[in-house]
Amino acid sequence: MKTIAIAGTFDSKGKELTFVKDILESLGLNTFTIHCGVFEPMFETDVSNQEVAKEVGEDIHEIAAKKDRALGTEVLSKGMERLIPKLYAEGKFDGIISLGGTGGTSLVTPGMRALPVGVPKVMVSTVASGNVQQYVGTSDIMMIPSIVDVSGLNSISTKIFTNAALAIAGMVKLEHEEKVEAKKPLVAATMFGVTTPCVDMAREYLEEQGYEVLVFHATGTGGKTMERLVEEGYFEGVLDLTTTEWCDELVGGVLAAGPNRLESAGKHKVPQVVSVGALDMVNFGPMDTVPEKFEGRKFYKHNPTVTLMRTTVEENKKLGEIIAEKLNQTNGPTVLMLPLKGVSMIDAEGQPFHGPKEDEMLFDTLRQNIDENKVELIEMDANINDREFALTAAKKLVDLMKENKN
Repeated sequence: MKTIAIAGTFDSKGKELTFVKDILESLGLNTFTIHCGVFEPMFETDVSNQEVAKEVGEDIHEIAAKKDRALGTEVLSKGMERLIPKLYAEGKFDGIISLGGTGGTSLVTPGMRALPVGVPKVMVSTVASGNVQQYVGTSDIMMIPSIVDVSGLNSISTKIFTNAALAIAGMVKLEHEEKVEAKKPLVAATMFGVTTPCVDMAREYLEEQGYEVLVFHATGTGGKTMERLVEEGYFEGVLDLTTTEWCDELVGGVLAAGPNRLESAGKHKVPQVVSVGALDMVNFGPMDTVPEKFEGRKFYKHNPTVTLMRTTVEENKKLGEIIAEKLNQTNGPTVLMLPLKGVSMIDAEGQPFHGPKEDEMLFDTLRQNIDENKVELIEMDANINDREFALTAAKKLVDLMKENKN
């Protein structure tokens, strides 16, 4: 029989969590309760808050005595982050559900994020309709808006809680036999709208060679997710042709992937072919959301909700230095490819972001800073979206992966 973990603050939300527990058990599922509130629960749970706190070397009674909400949340969320994946690995549960406001969401989602991709995870939260990046991160948590506060049982909350319970029950209880081909080696690739032709051609070639290609949209979350999955050993190789997230990280755009972008493949000796796709642009929302400090810069309205800003010569110098620094740390096979006729669809001659001076600064900086004892540098007189560039990148990655196996 399948088991659902019900995690949450059984001291303050015991009635609501019990409502979900009763529904799941009525559906023929086992439940496994985990208390992560500071104070005593409404009833004894399978895992106590003392066990959660102990996971990070703390005593829940000392924390409770201090009556410091921020301290309690910090300790217990860290404890959940460590304990939840351990309990899953021990076979204690098959899926996990929780209900909460900002506090409860902050307590449970770190543990959910630490679970493998594919493990059912449902969080009913008062913040689910807003920006949930800090709670979901690079995981596959299903966030369900609570509509009303998670405070008591009423005609609206009971319907939402029931739907959430039925959702997690269906994910865990119902089995679907997928018709899939024999497992193929996985390759990660990064893509943006303005590098789509390149990545599509490269992907098609890699698939013809027997690889399955997972494409990540370079929107910040995409880059972070790819880096995480590389860390977890999913991929035989990485075709990281679209490194544009570094523009947003450097300049302050909305699609940054954080300071560790471009580290995982080299760190774990995964063969990688890297390029400078879409380093001509910083991303913002609608035009009226662009910070005033950028007034006078060159912009391009990609669509009603996305405004692109051309990177400058100085920004390209810094980007070149950053990418060289990251790639020089590699412990594995690494190739850097430079498309000398443009780094994106709109950086080609005659297009709005065509910038020979900006691109030349980027290329020169990379030439000067790349350690060619560690990184092979390939330059091509082509735009990144030209077929010859795409196929050269794909073929090079195949060569690296084959050599890496020998």
